[in-house]
Amino acid sequence: MLAGFKSLVRKATSLFGSEESPQYPLEIARDNHSFSRKSVSPSALKVLYRLSDAGFDAFLVGGCIRDNLIGLTPKDFDVVTNATPEEVHDLFSNSRLIGRRFKLVHVTFGREIIEVSTFRANTASQEKPVEQDGRKSLKGKDTARSTHGIILRDNVYGSIDEDAERRDFTFNALYYNIKDFSIHDYCGGLADIEKRQIRIIGDPRQRYQEDPVRMLRAIRFAAKLDFTIEETTAAPIKDMAHLLDHIPPARLFEEVLKLLGSGNGVTTFKLLREYGLFKYLFPDTDALLQSGWQRKDIQPEAFITQGLINTDARIQDGKSTAPYFLYAILLWPSVALRHEEFEKQGLPLMPALHQAASMVLDNQVASTAIPRRFSTPMREIWDLQFRLPKRYGKRAFTLLQHPRFRAAFDFLLIREQSGTELDGLGQWWTDFQQAPENQQRDLIHKADPRSQSTDGPKPKKRRPRRRKNNAKRTEE
Repeated sequence: MLAGFKSLVRKATSLFGSEESPQYPLEIARDNHSFSRKSVSPSALKVLYRLSDAGFDAFLVGGCIRDNLIGLTPKDFDVVTNATPEEVHDLFSNSRLIGRRFKLVHVTFGREIIEVSTFRANTASQEKPVEQDGRKSLKGKDTARSTHGIILRDNVYGSIDEDAERRDFTFNALYYNIKDFSIHDYCGGLADIEKRQIRIIGDPRQRYQEDPVRMLRAIRFAAKLDFTIEETTAAPIKDMAHLLDHIPPARLFEEVLKLLGSGNGVTTFKLLREYGLFKYLFPDTDALLQSGWQRKDIQPEAFITQGLINTDARIQDGKSTAPYFLYAILLWPSVALRHEEFEKQGLPLMPALHQAASMVLDNQVASTAIPRRFSTPMREIWDLQFRLPKRYGKRAFTLLQHPRFRAAFDFLLIREQSGTELDGLGQWWTDFQQAPENQQRDLIHKADPRSQSTDGPKPKKRRPRRRKNNAKRTEE
């Protein structure tokens, strides 16, 4: 995947000092790198050229350059410029200003969005301690941090050199200049790509303190790129994982989708647990996994792993997967445990399930907010796990028309694949969906427990009731 990369790095470093201690930033001319405009979204090129024609600096930055250089197809094209958000907004009628924490501009081309940000400065020198509720926070000109040191707002603009220092990892501080098609490496990103490692820019503890989500991003990149996390970058993660408690649940919800819904879920799941981060995203699920709880019809770790295997396969095949399905998998073991507890307290099966689902979801939203448009389908998938076995009479045809049937069926298959014995239920529903109507009725008849019994007298058929003639007779 990194064929030819050593020669690129050596050529670049030989121009700017020794290979052991190159002088940054490096500027790699067009003839000395493989990044091509042909791999760039036409929409991103339009944004770059319009900014440049208007007299502003315009660069592609970060992931699109990194992915292209290591042989992956870039998907997101982020643009950075010395134009302010307001100036960018004025240039593009198809744009909108977003963000309070970081002001950005989204330029829309149909369904594609090109994100444009302004070079940001290091704000530490401009911040002053401020007393808030008896604790010190930091505030400056259009910048603010929480009492925990997390950056809440950062809209102080600077130079491209300062912007590079504010990036999270070295391979994300690569810039592509649209004016001369050169690549600028400010922090050794090219060398780290060659070493297949993830290295944070600056002091790891300080950078994680500023934004704890960087720890999650390190895990995501490690899984996606099959890179290792450099030793000093990895060292503080376990100790600082608790800072995720101070990140808004809505933001963590989106991060979970990126982490586990991007086609590398199995590896990501293992790394999150290894570095002690998973428990701050799914506290109930993590506690259950740590306890070793399981029963005959569910082995929690095997079930979650199988669910992520199936989800990864779908994504790698170019198919989509719904966020609610991913969350339904990750929370199902906790629902099963609570369901068992409520049944032991005397609740009937379905009320116990509904009570269990409510408890698990209420606990989960404190960590990662789950919008109602996702929690409702999750409940339906769980509910159908108890309805799918009851398939006789007209029920099978009714269930087949349920809007959440397909998701519930896939969920059922994951349960079986992970070791849950359901007496061939998954195969029955597979056959039923593929069979013509006459064979479907045969399958229903065989599945009906009443048709399996040959002992005892058959129930008597009821005689049809006679209609009474209530018409009044009149005498002549």
